[in-house]
Amino acid sequence: MTYKGYLIDLDGTVYRGKERIPTAEAFVAELQKRGLPYLFVTNNTTRRPETVQSMLAEKFNIVTPVETIYTATYATIDYMNDKGLGKTAYIIGEGGLKTAICEAGYVEDSENPAYVVVGLDSQVTYEEFVLATLAIQKGAHFIGTNPDLNIPTERGLLPGAGSLAQLVEAATRVEPVYIGKPEAIIMEKALKRLGVAREEALMIGDNYLTDIHAGIDNGIDTLLVLTGFTKKEEVADLPIQPTHVVNNLSEWNFHAD
Repeated sequence: MTYKGYLIDLDGTVYRGKERIPTAEAFVAELQKRGLPYLFVTNNTTRRPETVQSMLAEKFNIVTPVETIYTATYATIDYMNDKGLGKTAYIIGEGGLKTAICEAGYVEDSENPAYVVVGLDSQVTYEEFVLATLAIQKGAHFIGTNPDLNIPTERGLLPGAGSLAQLVEAATRVEPVYIGKPEAIIMEKALKRLGVAREEALMIGDNYLTDIHAGIDNGIDTLLVLTGFTKKEEVADLPIQPTHVVNNLSEWNFHAD
């Protein structure tokens, strides 16, 4: 099958932390050469698309339009706009998340917000969890930007946005609506932005639990690349096999069967 559009994870797929993956850089260059539409889809809410764009250009030899970068932050905003419950929000998250939501016309309200949004925040305080908990108890709509329990770093696996959302869930006994991969919300909106039907798109990623399940759970073919989270020795035992598996993106055949 020849795919007409590509949804691509970033960390572990296009780069690994601060480390380049030259085969991925060459793959993106080939997409651009062929004129194939692509969208980088990331659960990271701490960076704005413009920041990601600059990082890709300066550190990873990938020059790409800002419109090709779709983060869980902007999927969250799209979801809030569609939901239409009001223009107030209480946000646990870092600057990239808070600024983007405010720029989308939402006013921060810690007392009676329409939404409580919980994303990754390395400086979060107990009082912020208190305010989020009380607001949800009053009826605020509870959103988790992504379900990732951990984030891989050079120090090891640190608590992710999903861990913070689960703390609030435990305190409120209210389940959040999760936006990021592998959830349907971000994938539906990513396909719309890509402008390609799901049966003609390919989801590329290194993490079976998020990237590949984002495809499996939403009827999109998948390409597992073994440059990051999921290891080669794990592939045989995966409960549902990816559509395609490669060691790195130099092995990808653009006319794959």
